[in-house]
Amino acid sequence: MSFKTIGRALAAAALMMATAAQAETFPSKPVHILVPYAAGGAVDVLARTLGQSLAKSWGQQPVIDNRPGAGGVIASQALVQSAPDGYTLILVASGHPLNQFIYPSLPYDTFRDFTAITEVASSPLALVVSKTSPYKTLEDVLAAARKEPDALSYGMSGNGTSAHLAGELLKYMAKVKIVAVPYKGGAPALTAVIAGDIPLSLNPLAEAIGQIDGGAVRALAVTSAARSKALPNVPTVAESGVPGYDVSVWWGFLGPAKMPPEIVARLQADLKTALQDPTVVATLDKLGATPLGSTASEFDAYMHAEATKWEPVLKAANVRAQ
Repeated sequence: MSFKTIGRALAAAALMMATAAQAETFPSKPVHILVPYAAGGAVDVLARTLGQSLAKSWGQQPVIDNRPGAGGVIASQALVQSAPDGYTLILVASGHPLNQFIYPSLPYDTFRDFTAITEVASSPLALVVSKTSPYKTLEDVLAAARKEPDALSYGMSGNGTSAHLAGELLKYMAKVKIVAVPYKGGAPALTAVIAGDIPLSLNPLAEAIGQIDGGAVRALAVTSAARSKALPNVPTVAESGVPGYDVSVWWGFLGPAKMPPEIVARLQADLKTALQDPTVVATLDKLGATPLGSTASEFDAYMHAEATKWEPVLKAANVRAQ
């Protein structure tokens, strides 16, 4: 073995030891968590709740940095420009791997410029109608849509949102035509359903659960593969005539590309522990969400699968940023 080869081996070993030591002492300063949406929304609430739990084990209070705009692109661009040392993270939602199909160009590569850490939680959406609606089941809705294409419409919270995508996947898989009507948010769409201005609405469970529990609207189905613990008597879309249908709003942590594996492992383990904190569990229950805590490789594979699943749906519906 040459002196050059020995030198390289020693340098690599020294680097590994230094990285391992860094992981043991991480964090030695506050971690910045970028949130791609405004304060007060589900992603922001989840980031702050997890931050409070992480502060107990880290001895450092994470800094929550809201960077709303462009469906998460602004915050994501800020992340990829950060050092890959674990001190800048982002909590993304379902749209992150899909923005590449919605925006004409992105200032980063959706997968190459990020390091997956963990998917923390997911929550279904609910298809709702007014309490006086003649539609009692999702099968009723699909039958009406097949009888008169484009006669029905559904409200959703804007172009490219999870509610919009859930509606388009339903149309795509059930082979029906229902008109998508965008509102400025999920709450206005629900109000329109209650008022009878529109027959259907798709909403994340966190938005709709209060109106469902209060009786103002009825949930015909939830979009996840399994029934929601928050609505155990409401069937899934898959149970209601669209086999294989599965849509959830999900949230997960990413870092910049080329993060040290030891730091990624430390962050994944700490976040998994935080998801067992009673305060975090209670917050997730209010959002109708299920804690996950996947490994980095599982989360990376899931995001790739999401991109594969949604690309043909987005193209068929011609979903583009506005």
